[in-house]
Amino acid sequence: MPRTRPPLHRIQKPLMTSSRLRFIIIGSVVLLAGLVWLAIAIVQPAVQRTIVITTGADGGIYRGFAERYAKILKREGITLDIRSSSGAVENFDRLKNPDSAYEVGLIQSGIGDANRAPNLQTIAAVSYEPIWVFYQASTTIERLSQLQGKRVSIGVPGSGLRIVAADLLKQNGLNKQNTKLQELGSAKAYEALKNGTLDAAFFIGRPDSEMMQRLLKSDLKLMNFVQADALVRQFPSLSKVTFPRASTSLADDLPHTDVTLLAATALLVSKDTLHPALVYLLLDGANEIHGAQDYFTPRGYFPNQNAEDFPISDETKRYFKSGRPFLQRYLPFWLANFIERRFIILLPFMALLFGLLQVIPRIYAATMRKRLVVWYREIKSLEDEIWATKNPTVESVNQWRDEIEEIDANANQISIPQQYFGDVYALKQAISVVRARIMSVATTVRRDPPNPADAVATDQI
Repeated sequence: MPRTRPPLHRIQKPLMTSSRLRFIIIGSVVLLAGLVWLAIAIVQPAVQRTIVITTGADGGIYRGFAERYAKILKREGITLDIRSSSGAVENFDRLKNPDSAYEVGLIQSGIGDANRAPNLQTIAAVSYEPIWVFYQASTTIERLSQLQGKRVSIGVPGSGLRIVAADLLKQNGLNKQNTKLQELGSAKAYEALKNGTLDAAFFIGRPDSEMMQRLLKSDLKLMNFVQADALVRQFPSLSKVTFPRASTSLADDLPHTDVTLLAATALLVSKDTLHPALVYLLLDGANEIHGAQDYFTPRGYFPNQNAEDFPISDETKRYFKSGRPFLQRYLPFWLANFIERRFIILLPFMALLFGLLQVIPRIYAATMRKRLVVWYREIKSLEDEIWATKNPTVESVNQWRDEIEEIDANANQISIPQQYFGDVYALKQAISVVRARIMSVATTVRRDPPNPADAVATDQI
């Protein structure tokens, strides 16, 4: 009578078919790719294409810097939204507000610090801002204390010059009670000096600017800060600089001597939420705009990290140590940024994928061997039954024979790569061992004496 039981009589465990294995592997890869892309879309948004910068008055130095930055950023597809202000103080007030639209600005050193604005970071110190004092007097003025009792302009409210000038005068004992302090813009202060309604005035700016050229070529006297070394110790945000002799005019030898000045530092500052890729672009712009030699510094002195008002950004530290990130040096900005954003997210997944690629061959090998192991288990179970049966019957032996032949037939049909043929023949050897054991038991069963009950039954017939 034909057998109806499945080949695996004892362990009854379905085999891992090749199609099922392929489905599991492909499904795992697709799921991993989906999780990677989802993480990219959620965790790391695209770099913004517009930066809002707060500068200074139209026509001022900060505005000029911003317009040059705009041209550089435009080459990389970034728009710089330039918004004017009254000066460095307003720039600081705008940026320190975390909810404001302003992300980048130019601030004069000494205006603010990290205690008042913990959300700000310095991208770079970009230039010196010399402080000039021009005066009308028959005697030479070399110390700020000599201005006591005179009519002095200290700059307009809200300007960085106004704060610095007031602090310097206060340190020298001058105040509204003993000196006639006035708050005038540069143009009005110049006219007041020329017409004699003002004795002295503070100015700030580059010597090549239009207003400074008018002042330097006029008959007004320029104050030499003989106490500059002591003042910069009192005011760490200021630096001592020298305006060289004849810098205004070689022909007229103006000025006639080197002039010692004090200088604030212009800082390119941003909120710490600005995307790192944009910080690198701004640093490139700073190098191009501020890296040239000028009256006070050699080529390459600016931009630099010589600022203590706010923490230096991490990108700035890396930039001055090793330059732009590797991909940004050789690829267009948009492509480098695209790859970098995804690389940061993909890195752990790449590690996972690498591990998976290491494990998959082992899983595959284990799966191939499992096709043989299930038959080894079947053989072992059959052999254990044979050894455990003390008085086997003919029916038991016949059943064992059928089972070992079924196992042998299935072993011949196992689809397995060539490198595992040795394992197949090891299985066949195991089958031969158990088959020989069954044959040995069958011989013993045939030699046993007939059952007496069988003999009685025969006599009765």
